[in-house]
Amino acid sequence: MKTPADLILLPQWVVPVEPAGALADHAVVVKDGAIHDVLPADGAMARYEAAQTLALPGQALIPGLINLHGHAAMSLFRGFADDLPLMAWLGERIWPAEKKHVSEAFVRDGTLLAAAEMMAGGVTTCNDMYFFPQAAGEAFLQAGMRAALGMIVLEFPSAYATDADDYLAKGLAMRDELKEEPLLSFTFAPHAPYTISDATFGRINTLTEQLGLPIHTHIHETADEIQDSLKQYGMRPLERLAQLGLLGPNFIGVHAVHINEAEIELLAAHGCHVAHCPTSNLKLASGIAPVTGLMRAGVNIGFGTDSAASNNRLDMFAEMRLAALLAKGASGDAAVLPAAAALKAATLDAARALNLDDRIGSIVSGKRADLVAVDLHALSSQPVFDPVSHLVYVAGREHVTHVWVDGKLKLNDR
Repeated sequence: MKTPADLILLPQWVVPVEPAGALADHAVVVKDGAIHDVLPADGAMARYEAAQTLALPGQALIPGLINLHGHAAMSLFRGFADDLPLMAWLGERIWPAEKKHVSEAFVRDGTLLAAAEMMAGGVTTCNDMYFFPQAAGEAFLQAGMRAALGMIVLEFPSAYATDADDYLAKGLAMRDELKEEPLLSFTFAPHAPYTISDATFGRINTLTEQLGLPIHTHIHETADEIQDSLKQYGMRPLERLAQLGLLGPNFIGVHAVHINEAEIELLAAHGCHVAHCPTSNLKLASGIAPVTGLMRAGVNIGFGTDSAASNNRLDMFAEMRLAALLAKGASGDAAVLPAAAALKAATLDAARALNLDDRIGSIVSGKRADLVAVDLHALSSQPVFDPVSHLVYVAGREHVTHVWVDGKLKLNDR
């Protein structure tokens, strides 16, 4: 008698990430929203009786991509402040516009738009940082997308909160209300060292130790940020965070463009993670993060899009390809950040940064069924010597045909 299942997927290749490489003519069996089995296709058909069996000829099945840093609601600012350096972009355009327009409704609508764009491009999880995170969480749930919601903290008032204590109180209340939602997880999201006081960082550090949540913050994005920190605090931002006790396995530093060898070793020694956002860093002329040095030191790296206001696409296929090419060009070593490592950074390594690698990030029995089918049989993809290489250097988000989140079909044949 065959074992019942909900879904049997029969792609040409399964790319599980764990282990690296591609499995030809294998099946993925889904039951109760989880990956129940990965095995040769013939064995799956002999062993399981599924409510649905879906053949995916010419397609690669991969784990859902994870956007390790974004501001989803800022999709409504796409193209609004282009061709400006970061501080002018923020001070002259983004912050005034946010003061005028941002509300719960703005965040809900912008997050829904971003979720639709991301899921259509194979992104099943987003690590988000923005105002009104409860509205964002409700939008992600409406879309059926997995999200890590950042409890944003700033020292100055906004439409959302008045001061750091108010931001934290509202963020913690949001977490209490939504913490039973299986698609949602949470981070503390202090905006950046230049917008957070020592006292507030100290309180966040205490809370993250109590709750075991990641800290997700912008760090060393521009050279000016470092010079301002030296003037105000007599030390560089990462040194300041280290002295305040914030660095550790729960720390996700976003951008990390302007870091030196000692700071790379500091991040590695503390088991920190980096969210590398290559497109946004280039577009804002912030620079190129030293990914090769970070990888060689053993720092865990995931990729992020940043916001649609600074990218202007929420496209993780583009980030994988650009990250791999930048690392090679900047280092002079074509073997740096190979395709398999780029795909792992966009899946399992990002999941690890969010403390979600026991649930998502690879196609392994027992993990949640966050899965993406990518069409590699078009003329522009032929021939296929290595499907993993094609996923990074050939495929784009337009090749995504099917997306499942927690076993639920979210994108059906494009």
